[in-house]
Amino acid sequence: MTVESPARRSPLDRHHARFAAATRASGGTVRLAEFPFLTQFSVRLDPKGPAGDAAGLALGLQLPLEPNTLVRGGELTALWLGPDEWLVVGPPGAEHDLRARLRAVSECPAASVVEVSAQRTTLLVGGARSRDLLARGCSLDLHPRSFGAGRCAQTNLARSQVVLAARDAHKPGFWVLVRSSFAAYLGDWLLDAATEYTNTEYEDTEYTDTECGETAYSDQGSPPGPGL
Repeated sequence: MTVESPARRSPLDRHHARFAAATRASGGTVRLAEFPFLTQFSVRLDPKGPAGDAAGLALGLQLPLEPNTLVRGGELTALWLGPDEWLVVGPPGAEHDLRARLRAVSECPAASVVEVSAQRTTLLVGGARSRDLLARGCSLDLHPRSFGAGRCAQTNLARSQVVLAARDAHKPGFWVLVRSSFAAYLGDWLLDAATEYTNTEYEDTEYTDTECGETAYSDQGSPPGPGL
């Protein structure tokens, strides 16, 4: 007898169609989408010790040492969370590969590597008005001079604790990593805050985001997205 595994559902599965409708209604000035199931590992170590060197070799990038910055390399992104703490984010399905690559790091003294992929889901808040939208619930200065490409921060957005990361310079917007238990609340808040930039009633429809090059918002669920 074959037992089928239950379908994997993201914390914002029921929001996909509403995100699509809001994006369409705004004419693309605001883009909302979930990119679920990204691979995430919490890495804690002394960057000046052997574990820091081992992490660089394993990841193919150097962990950022400047506070509130991130480094991208290939499909991976390393976000600075503290003097001895980083969040490493990769594409969906990369858990086993990344765990194997980080094994040498976890074996170093006073180093810790923990998979936290299920802890947070990832929201894309993009478009020309993305900063204005987030400013409604976030006290950080999000002007490009202060929070441009390569910046990240742990902060509160609409009273939810999030990790906020700026996208590449040529793609206006942000990645918002939020705890799974707060995701539905934050999704509802973003939809409500976005009504200023929409001009029609939300419809359950599909929206193709040409910026991302894929149909990322659909009532059928989001396909696997890239890393940050």
